[in-house]
Amino acid sequence: MRKKPDNSLPIWVRDDTSIVACTEKIKVMKENFDEIRQIAQDALEDGLLMEVNEAQMREALHQLVENLTNPYKKSNG
Repeated sequence: MRKKPDNSLPIWVRDDTSIVACTEKIKVMKENFDEIRQIAQDALEDGLLMEVNEAQMREALHQLVENLTNPYKKSNG
């Protein structure tokens, strides 16, 4: 039996620390995270079935997130 995932998400905030309260925006974020969670779970399970070390799989998934780029980053200047 699979461990039930923790589906709680943070309260989303903007750079100015105000809360994102739009119901539709929060719904989209939840849907996105649900999809990401399932894809990451599938990738982990596939790796384990192919006998890849679990710690290495988890590190690779962490690195994937760390290497995401922000295309909307404001430049100084």
